[in-house]
Amino acid sequence: MKVSDRRAVAGGRLQLTRFGLGCAPLAGLYEPASEAEARAVLQAAWDAGLRSFDTAPYYGYTASEHRVGRFLREQPREDFVLSTKVGRLMRPDAGVPALDNGWAEPLPFRPQFDYGYDAVMRSFEDSLQRLGLARIDILLVHDIGRLTHGDAHARHWQALTRGGGFRALETLRREGRIAAFGLGVNEAAVVHDSLQEAQLDCVLLAGRYTLLEQGALSLLDECARRGTALIVGGPFNSGLLAGNGKFDYAEAPPALLARADALRRTCAEFDVPLQTAALQFPLAHPAVASCVAGMRDARQVAQNTAWFEQPIPAALWTALRARGLLAEAAPCPGDAR
Repeated sequence: MKVSDRRAVAGGRLQLTRFGLGCAPLAGLYEPASEAEARAVLQAAWDAGLRSFDTAPYYGYTASEHRVGRFLREQPREDFVLSTKVGRLMRPDAGVPALDNGWAEPLPFRPQFDYGYDAVMRSFEDSLQRLGLARIDILLVHDIGRLTHGDAHARHWQALTRGGGFRALETLRREGRIAAFGLGVNEAAVVHDSLQEAQLDCVLLAGRYTLLEQGALSLLDECARRGTALIVGGPFNSGLLAGNGKFDYAEAPPALLARADALRRTCAEFDVPLQTAALQFPLAHPAVASCVAGMRDARQVAQNTAWFEQPIPAALWTALRARGLLAEAAPCPGDAR
């Protein structure tokens, strides 16, 4: 499998490359990223054959959209697929400090959650201006869910469903201003709830269907039945499967550290880096169209591309199942069962 291989989504209206670039690190997630550094990553990804790019107003408090837009405006528009997100309006605020919500050098805006009709339309128009593009391919509802919002979830859910957020997205799709819409979340339950409310073209689900955990397998099966494409984000589970000891943006608990170590040792028996298995595993599920990862420099782009394309012996997947490290029902690349 090549990073440049494509998979049709949204009824064939779009073709996603099987590997895509997540653009949060380009906006300085946890550590600064200069304009030149961000551009180098984008250029390296383009040169490697990646043509799917995911950004959001929230990333760097609009910095990511500006940087991604400047680069993509120089490329043939029909050659790439761009997704961005709605759910937060960015309000001017000169008092935003460094490292606010983890953004090393955020631009002077403050995010305000709003999932209603007018907010979705405003967010869409604002993103077009920041990107400097005439259209956006995919709009994703960003960070809706009970784990994200706690007691405020019911209010935000009401805005999205009864307050017209989904209706706004349906209008944009019907008018051809976007090709597809869905969710961009790290919670599986809200995806199931949303599927009952709207015809989602795709879902970017971060961290919930990976080599480390397959608890969302039944949700992926449901998406496959409905024709809703999955884009797997966070294939390294915030870096735990890449060796940084983090899980869901915090220190990983001992049980998950031990599980990651068991995965690593099993992969090593077959001379396969853990990262290689982590990047390729999710794509075996028929619902999964693409895998998206954030990368900080051109070296990481080259390394991730090599991992993504490295052959894996079928015996590795057999061993992982036999040791209880993979769900028995989870499809694997080259599955001979």
